[in-house]
Amino acid sequence: MERIGVSGAALIDVDGVLTVDWQPLPGAVAAMERLRSAGLPLALVTNTTSRTRARIAAKLAGAGFPIGEDDILTAPSVTAAYLREHYPGARCAVLNSGDVREDLAGVTLVDVAEGARVDVVVVGGAGDAFGYAALNAAFRHLQRGARLVAMHRNLYWRTSEGLDLDTGAFLPGLERAARVEAEVTGKPAEAFYATALAHLGAVASETLMVGDDIETDVLAAQRFGITGVLVRTGKYLPETHRSATGTPDHVLDSFADLPALLGR
Repeated sequence: MERIGVSGAALIDVDGVLTVDWQPLPGAVAAMERLRSAGLPLALVTNTTSRTRARIAAKLAGAGFPIGEDDILTAPSVTAAYLREHYPGARCAVLNSGDVREDLAGVTLVDVAEGARVDVVVVGGAGDAFGYAALNAAFRHLQRGARLVAMHRNLYWRTSEGLDLDTGAFLPGLERAARVEAEVTGKPAEAFYATALAHLGAVASETLMVGDDIETDVLAAQRFGITGVLVRTGKYLPETHRSATGTPDHVLDSFADLPALLGR
């Protein structure tokens, strides 16, 4: 395997790269331990919206990963920072499957139910919360002038039973019906990667991004100047690889191969 000269930092996706259904993928824990022993600065960057940073850290640590809460950046935590900066004091209705209020500190949250005044509709991860009543209420708020912010627009994610639909299967319908365009805060938004680099004090040219989503994780990072590493686990599909809008810098069978790629 050809080694690469990235010495600055690593950004690593979680779901589909380190775990599936929060169970470690083969060799992932050992690879993370090697990177930690080598002193490589790293951050886990995830569009996961069903768990807070603290719960993700506890889950990963319980599975053996040498990871703490400060090592994790989530779409909800980055979204909270975005809302505080761009919509201070706004009344935000969050449509999300999973309780992530802890990571939305400083954001005024209201129910999506139509009776409440809503300034911003915030769309998180899809699931049971994405029923007709909730989606229609969000649509009506948008018709009345609310802004639309999406934590991500992933089409699907990998579970132990296969691929499940995600926000990207619903968001375009809201956008088209309400004639608005969502402001996306999670991956692949450049602001997300900028936040991650600032968190590590790293520069793009000396950082790599490891992910299982060729467009959202890898090619988006490469457009930002980060070295992209695609892994053939999680949501990886050969057909999406072949039809992608670009070529990953590196392709690995799994995260377990990363230390060898880095020569660590």
